[in-house]
Amino acid sequence: MTAVTSSRVLAASLATVAAAGIVAGGLLETGLPAPFSQWLFIAVCLTMPAIGWLVATRRPDNVYGWLLLAAAVCLGSGGLGTALLLREEAGHGPLAGAAAVLASLFTVFYGLSWVFIPLLFPDGRLPSRRWRAGAWIAGTAITAHWAGVLFSPDEVYAMFPAGNPFGLSGTAGLVAAGVGGLGQVVTFLVALSVLVSLVLRRRRSDAAGRRRLRWMIAGVVGTLGGFVLTGLSDPLSYGPGLWGGIVIAMASLPAVIAAAVFRHNLLDVRVGIRGSRLFLVFDLRPTVDELLSELGPALEEAEPVEQLGRLAGAVRAGLETRWAAVALADGTRVVAGREDSPAVLTVPAGLGHIACGPRTAGRFTAEDRRLLGALAVPIGLAIQSAGLAARLVNAEQAERRRIERNIHDGAQQQLVALIAGLELARATGGGPDSLALLREQARQTLTDLRELAAGIHPSVLSQGGLVEAVEERCSRLPVATTVAADAELRARRFPDEIEGALYFTVSEAIANALKHAAASRIEVRLTHAGGRLQVVVSDDGKGFDPAVAGRGGLGPLADRMSALGGRLDLAGGPGEGTRLRAWVPMPG
Repeated sequence: MTAVTSSRVLAASLATVAAAGIVAGGLLETGLPAPFSQWLFIAVCLTMPAIGWLVATRRPDNVYGWLLLAAAVCLGSGGLGTALLLREEAGHGPLAGAAAVLASLFTVFYGLSWVFIPLLFPDGRLPSRRWRAGAWIAGTAITAHWAGVLFSPDEVYAMFPAGNPFGLSGTAGLVAAGVGGLGQVVTFLVALSVLVSLVLRRRRSDAAGRRRLRWMIAGVVGTLGGFVLTGLSDPLSYGPGLWGGIVIAMASLPAVIAAAVFRHNLLDVRVGIRGSRLFLVFDLRPTVDELLSELGPALEEAEPVEQLGRLAGAVRAGLETRWAAVALADGTRVVAGREDSPAVLTVPAGLGHIACGPRTAGRFTAEDRRLLGALAVPIGLAIQSAGLAARLVNAEQAERRRIERNIHDGAQQQLVALIAGLELARATGGGPDSLALLREQARQTLTDLRELAAGIHPSVLSQGGLVEAVEERCSRLPVATTVAADAELRARRFPDEIEGALYFTVSEAIANALKHAAASRIEVRLTHAGGRLQVVVSDDGKGFDPAVAGRGGLGPLADRMSALGGRLDLAGGPGEGTRLRAWVPMPG
C-alpha cells in the first residue's frame, strides 16, 4: 500500500469514526424519532469531519487536515459519551467509565477549535516562532481542562443521572474542579490572543492574505461568541439561547474553512456552476502526466530552446508560482513570468536546474516538491537536448569554417598559381619544361582536393565500409599502426551516420596521438558485441593529465556519439599513453 493510499484510508477511517460518534450521540440523546433541532445539530456537527476528510485526502502532507479530523473525533467522542451519561442504564453500567472518558474529550475539541484550528490556518504551521510558547501554554491548559473535567466531583456532573464515575471527593475534588476551571480560562485567553494575532496578520498581509484571514477571524468570533452565549444560558432549559449558541459555536469554524477552501482555492478545490448543476472540481493543479500530455505535441514541433520555454511555463502553471526558470549549465536561462523576486525552490534537472519564485498563494508543500521533482526528469532531458543541439550546431559551423579555410589556404591558392602559370606560358610561349611544371602543379592540386574531400566524407568509406576506410586511413601513417577487427565486420555495412561518426572519431584520435602525444605505436580495435558497435584507439604516447584535460577536438565527436545514443570515453595518465573508446548501440 502506498503512502498516499494509506493516508486516504486513515483519513476516511477518522472521518467515519467522528461521524458515527456524532450521529449516534445525537440520536441516543433524544431517541427516535429525533426532533428537527437535533437533526440540524447533527448536520452542523458533521461539517467538521467532512472538511477534515477533504483536506487530509487532497493534501495529506498538510497538518491542517489531520488537525480538523482530530477535533472532529473529539467532537464525536464527546457527543457519544455525553449521550451515554444522560441515559440511566448506561450511567450505572459497565459503560459508565468509558462514557465519562469519551465525554471529557469535549474539552479537547473546544481547545483545538478555539486555539489551534485558527492559529495554524491554512497550512498547519505556526505563524511565527514567537507562537511556540503560546502553543505550549495552550496545550498545557487544554490538558488541565480535560483532566479537571474527567476527575471533577459529582456536583459538576449534576445534569447526569449517575454523576461521574471518576469523580473525586473532598479537597481532591475541589482541586480537580479548580484545575479544570483554570485550564478553561487560560485556554479562552489564549484563544483571544489568537484572535488578536489574526487581526494583526490580516493588516500585514497582501490582498489575497487579507481575504483568507477575514474568513477565519469571522469563524473565531462566531465560535467564541457561541460559547459565551451557551454559557449564559440555562443548560437544562434547552431554550433558543442555548440552541443558538451551540449551533453558532459548532458551525462557525467549519463554515469559514469551507468558504476559504472553495472560494480562494486554498487546496485546489473550488465550487463551480455549469447550467443548473453544482459541481466540485478537485486538484485544479494538473499532474505531471497531464502536463506532459498537453505539452507533448507542442514540444515535438518546437526547437530545443523553445521547448525549455514551454516547460518553464508548465512548471509555473503547475505549481502556481509567480515565475519559473529553466537554466542550462552554460548560464542560459529561459524564464516564464516576471522574475521580480528571489528563487524560493531550486531543483537539479540533468545538466541544469529549475528555479521557482514564490507561489501566488501559500507556501510550497511536499506535494509541490514531488511534482517539481517528477518534472525535473523530462526537463533534464530537454536541457540535455538543447545543450547537445547547440554544441552540434557549433561543431557544424566550426567544420564549415575549417573546410572554408582549407580551400582558401590550399586548393584555391594552388589554382590561382596554376592559372597565373598558364597565362604566363601562353604569353611567353612556354616550352616543355614549363608545361611539365604546370602539369605537376595540376596533379598536386587534384591530390589536395581529393584529400580535402576525404576529410569531408572519404569515398572509401562509402564504397568499402568502416573497416576498409579505417585501414586505408592508417596505412599512410608515419608510425607503426595495427588495425584489428572482427571478421564479420568486414562484410557488413552500417548506416552512413554510424560509419561516419566512428570513422571520424578514429581519425581525430589518430591525429591527436601524432600531434600531441608523440606516439610511436597506435592500435585500433573494432568490435561488435552485446548490441554495441565499438572502436578503441590506444597509443603509447606521453598521455595526459585528466585534471586539466579539456574536451578539445573530441567534444563535437562526443556530442555526435550522444546524439546517436552512444558514448565516448577517454582514459589515460601522464606517461601511460591514451585509450579512447567510442560506441553506439547497434543490435546484432
